[in-house]
Amino acid sequence: MFQSPSINIMTRDVVRLVTFYERLGFRETYRTPKSGPPAHIEVTLDQFTVGISSVEAAISHHGLDPNLGGRPVAIVLWTDDTDRDYARLTAEGAPPLAPPHTFTPNQYALRTAWIADPDGNPIQLVHRL
Repeated sequence: MFQSPSINIMTRDVVRLVTFYERLGFRETYRTPKSGPPAHIEVTLDQFTVGISSVEAAISHHGLDPNLGGRPVAIVLWTDDTDRDYARLTAEGAPPLAPPHTFTPNQYALRTAWIADPDGNPIQLVHRL
C-alpha cells in the first residue's frame, strides 16, 4: 500500500529552489549529503513533502535523462486569501502565470491564481469562496 505521497522536482540549482519553498512556509526535513553541495533536499508543509533533486544526481545516481522543458506537475497550495498571497509572491519576484480569478469546477466556487517557482514549475494558489 502506498503512503506519504510527495513530489520530486529536478533542478539545476537545489539551494535556489529550497530557498523559494522555504519562503512559502516549507521547512527542510531531509538533506543528502549532510555536508557539501546538496544532491537532494526535502521540504515539508503540513504533511506534504516536495523533494528537490539536482539534475546531476538524477543522471549519476539513477541513470535518468531529465527533460526540464516540460511541466507535467503542478503544486497546489491552499490559502485563506489567494489575492493577498498572489500579490505578495509576485511582488517578491515569483513569475505570474495567471492572475487571481473565480473558478467554479463543481458546487464550490474557488478563487485561484497561478505563479511559477524559479524553474518555471507551476504553483496554484487556491481558496474556497
